Amino acid sequence: MKKKIISVAKYMVFLAIGIGLFWLAIRGEDINKILNEFRHANYGWVLFSVVFMIASHILRALRWNQLIKTLRYKTKAHTTFYAVMIGYFVNLAVPRLGEITRCGVLARHNKIPVHSVIGTVIAERAFDIISLAIILLVTFFSQIYFLRDFFTIHIVDPIVSKFPSGLSASIAIFGGGILFILVIALLYKALLSQIKKFPFFYKIKRLIIGFLDGIKTIKRIKQKKIFLLYSFLMWLMYLMTIYFCFFSIKATSGLSIIDGLTVLAIGSIGVLAPTPGGVGAYQYVVGITLVGLFQIDRVSASTFANIVFFSQWLLIIIFGGLSWVILFLSQKKINKNEHN
Repeated sequence: MKKKIISVAKYMVFLAIGIGLFWLAIRGEDINKILNEFRHANYGWVLFSVVFMIASHILRALRWNQLIKTLRYKTKAHTTFYAVMIGYFVNLAVPRLGEITRCGVLARHNKIPVHSVIGTVIAERAFDIISLAIILLVTFFSQIYFLRDFFTIHIVDPIVSKFPSGLSASIAIFGGGILFILVIALLYKALLSQIKKFPFFYKIKRLIIGFLDGIKTIKRIKQKKIFLLYSFLMWLMYLMTIYFCFFSIKATSGLSIIDGLTVLAIGSIGVLAPTPGGVGAYQYVVGITLVGLFQIDRVSASTFANIVFFSQWLLIIIFGGLSWVILFLSQKKINKNEHN
């Protein structure tokens, strides 16, 4: 009973965070203008972008199969795809529970030890983090001058203006950074024995160990080139989803595919937030990116972020729900045949 109360409390906290971020994303905006943008959006481009999103989920399933093969188990591509969609479906309700759910669904359907399947998902997510880091680096270097100007105008200049000279500002920033690192290091050393008493310390430690073990699992893949190809194509499909959605509203139709890479990278960070399905966090980070980096007006930025986000939500609800029904009926049929 206590665990259920804690789980519900966590969910309510995450949901509140999501609602709070969603409110920040549209705060001060004219809702009627946003609704008007929605009414005049070109949903033909949105539907076209959804095709690429479906393709990305199929590629994720195929890539997951590559990892499962390292366990010497065979799974059918369509079954893995259903499990992936069910995982996304559950994540809409409870953050991160979808990863465990898709493992349980696939393990039960294919009679694979669930802890083994969980190991493959850890490996998959570990590689996703590496891929995202690479995308962030590519984004940074492809728009280094653009980003430099943005940070200079919006972050560095406001800080420097508070000091009598540029030199004193540089000294203060550098000194402040060193001091911050020293304080964190000293606090960690002083409080380590106390921190170890809390359960979360060992949870984080297990996550780090799992992450490193996951990377090691990737080494056992026999067809590494195919695994890398699936990964590349999957992220390319994500990029195409963003890029073609640009054409759905006038304000973003002039943005380039490199701009799409920037939105993809920053939006992916937003999705990592522990809110149901990334709601609120995604709209917030994508909105401020479009406004701050590309000078898109706030109404259009908010409209675009919500079009991308909720089109994906609708896709997951439809395909996730259907996948659950299909696997349920399939499992029922398997159980019936086993008893006969």
